[in-house]
Amino acid sequence: MSATTTNAGLSGPSLRGHLWRILAAPVVVAVVAAGVAIWLAGAELDSIEERTLNGSYIVARVIEHLQLSLAASALVAALAIPAGVLIHRSQSRLLRAVVLALANIGQATPAVGVVILLAIVWKTGFSTALIALVAYAFLPVLRNTLTGLAEVDGAVRESALGMGMTRTQVLFRIELPLASPVILAGLRTSLVFAVGVATIATFINAGGLGDMIVNGLKLQRYPVLVVGAGLVAGIAILIDWLAGLVEEYARPRGLS
Repeated sequence: MSATTTNAGLSGPSLRGHLWRILAAPVVVAVVAAGVAIWLAGAELDSIEERTLNGSYIVARVIEHLQLSLAASALVAALAIPAGVLIHRSQSRLLRAVVLALANIGQATPAVGVVILLAIVWKTGFSTALIALVAYAFLPVLRNTLTGLAEVDGAVRESALGMGMTRTQVLFRIELPLASPVILAGLRTSLVFAVGVATIATFINAGGLGDMIVNGLKLQRYPVLVVGAGLVAGIAILIDWLAGLVEEYARPRGLS
């Protein structure tokens, strides 16, 4: 569906389908969260579980998790998109091969291995986990930027140049807007990667919801494990949902 389509232009089953597609993810997350809350309310928690499953502790872990995930995604966008533009503009096969090889190393290596290696050679904490997440989530954005720019019709580019636009103007007014759906899809993938992989930040004292998951496993406190894992899954689903809305409504007019 085109971004120019509005709810006013929908009726009957089409409108219901559109609304369900928009609201499905938050509704499902809310229902599951309510079910977990009801289950916890009826469960007999010991002192360790009560100290962990309280509002202040959970909110603190969620904030740490979001800070790490969103900071990593912002850095990936700030680095990978310009890198993709540079490679596309240079038309250098060597540069493309080298950068893609480095990005592939970051994603091909197990995420926990990247985190632990960086902690060994550098230090533990938030900044190390952030670098590891950037390395892990870099490839989808870089690859989608290259793909999106490559898919821009050469005739459109040449027409713009023929009208007197500079190459910089063509890039920002023609190429990047036309490539934006593909680039946004890469950012969406990167965000979900970051939310999931951020759980291992706990191994290097960087906080996040991984603390709850590891504590639940280590201490065999399954309510803590279920809540921690459920929160990570819920955040990933909601982040993907929000990114999907941005991807749909930020699409340039005229693109389906």
